[in-house]
Amino acid sequence: MSSEHIQDVVRRSLLAYFKDLDGQKPTDVYNMIIKTVEKPMLMVVMKQAGFVQSHAAEMLGINRNTLRKKLAEHNLLDQDPL
Repeated sequence: MSSEHIQDVVRRSLLAYFKDLDGQKPTDVYNMIIKTVEKPMLMVVMKQAGFVQSHAAEMLGINRNTLRKKLAEHNLLDQDPL
């Protein structure tokens, strides 16, 4: 899957989201998208990294402490997320 495909999925999902609002004012769209995408991304990357945080952080291109913070935010610390 290419990054263009992922972008297309997000684009179509957002268009559907705005259509479903049916005129209601959207709020906090940025945080909604980040939280929606971030958790499954962390789950999959952790599994691919064999649940080794330093490997997962390297795959993600982030600091291990940042990864731990994000795992805690999504209640994914100290558990097999998949």
